[in-house]
Amino acid sequence: VYYREFCIVAGSCAAMDPKRFVMANDGKANLIGGKNTEKEIWALDADDEEAIHDAAESCPVDAIIRDCPKIDMLI
Repeated sequence: VYYREFCIVAGSCAAMDPKRFVMANDGKANLIGGKNTEKEIWALDADDEEAIHDAAESCPVDAIIRDCPKIDMLI
């Protein structure tokens, strides 16, 4: 799960996992292939746990959460 509204434009997620994160024109990251909701919560089933782990660990504001058991309630 990626909370885009929390993004502070650090760019570390795109550096750590460029297959899944790209910096948008507004400077914030977009989750490639993710489902964007009107709440600015993006969800994606990841097949490469290590890449998601690295991106999540690199985020200075914890906007990326690897395991979210209640994702259906958020999106």
